[in-house]
Amino acid sequence: MAVQLSPENLKWRERARKVAEEVVRPLAAKYDRLQEYPWEIKKAIADAGLMKVFIPPEYGGESGSILDLCIVVEELSRACGGIGVLFAVNALGSMPIVVAGTEEQKKRFLPAIARGEKLIAFCLSEKFAGSDAGGMHTSAAADGPDYLVTGEKKWTTNGGAADIYTVFAVTDPESKSRRISALIVEKGMKGFSIGKVEDKMGIRAVPVVETVFEGVRVPKENLLGGTPGLGFKHAMMTLDRSRPGVAAQGVGCAQGALEFAQVYTCRRQQFGQAISSFQMVQQMLADMAAKVEAARWLVYASASAVDSGAPDVTKLSSLGKFFATDAAMEVTTLAVQCFGGYGYMRDYPIEKYMRDAKITQIYEGTNQVQRMVAARALIRESNALSLLLDKYIPREVQRGVNDGTAPLPAPGSVPEATGSRPR
Repeated sequence: MAVQLSPENLKWRERARKVAEEVVRPLAAKYDRLQEYPWEIKKAIADAGLMKVFIPPEYGGESGSILDLCIVVEELSRACGGIGVLFAVNALGSMPIVVAGTEEQKKRFLPAIARGEKLIAFCLSEKFAGSDAGGMHTSAAADGPDYLVTGEKKWTTNGGAADIYTVFAVTDPESKSRRISALIVEKGMKGFSIGKVEDKMGIRAVPVVETVFEGVRVPKENLLGGTPGLGFKHAMMTLDRSRPGVAAQGVGCAQGALEFAQVYTCRRQQFGQAISSFQMVQQMLADMAAKVEAARWLVYASASAVDSGAPDVTKLSSLGKFFATDAAMEVTTLAVQCFGGYGYMRDYPIEKYMRDAKITQIYEGTNQVQRMVAARALIRESNALSLLLDKYIPREVQRGVNDGTAPLPAPGSVPEATGSRPR
């Protein structure tokens, strides 16, 4: 799919780049060290109207375009991968409401998120239900006009800072296809609390926590979509639309690391010349640039497919996610190599890019799972392709196997007796 960036796309890019360069980059190292939520950066993002990019205009947003979202995430991640996540996780938490919420739920929750007045988080994973999201144990039992939510969620990004939580829980343990529902839990509901706060390798500016639900009474009007049993479907719809955003985090981290490597290799002198004049270093720079460009346009293509209403975006979203985030890990690692020993030191900016990039290969579906998803889609497509291509592929015929005659004896078998006795 060809992608041509529109004036609207470029407007969002410039708006995000301004915040990234003027606010995010100068503060990135500070909040990485502190591992505290950077409220001043969040305020700058909200004041610039960037929170409106993933909310449809009819609910207080300005765009609702996944491509615009990816462009903003990329620019913020180019300055700090942690801030890219801080921003993108609000899109992840909002997406279930956008794609599956009732009209009342959309009008009630989305405008405040678009204004940046409220933050939102996404509660799907559990300690023993990561890639196997369907194996979750958190429950939501109907109790009169409410649901009682009980259980724990793991790796809730934005937890503690967020005001709203989209929580996936088992409402019908006997069902196989309609076992899970999603509910909207609000900060302050009795029985809801924040558990362990994770001490992370990267993306340290945004909190990742355990969320605890001890009989939290949630009114049935907070049941996402108003119909129980559709939670797993809603989660998969959300992830198909949010994965381009994770891929864009990878592109941003890779682009930022490449730019630092370009500047440093031209400045660093060894053997009387800049190391950028050495062929080995030039090869690394060229490989990094190729990976970044290829990843960027695959991500833009997957985002544009979602925006166009393509009927099946799962394969393209998975391809973009694993390719871009693998590229991010490779590029940021090469950038550290370009810095040599200094790249390993925390007073230089480059090691942070490598730490921030790593998580993108893991969350919202590990890259191993994404490859499985893409491969299964390719196998399904083979039925249609065979009508076109099968006749061009020769079919081998072996006597006694597939030529219509009596089969040959199986390897190692003893032939039947023919009536004569061996001598």
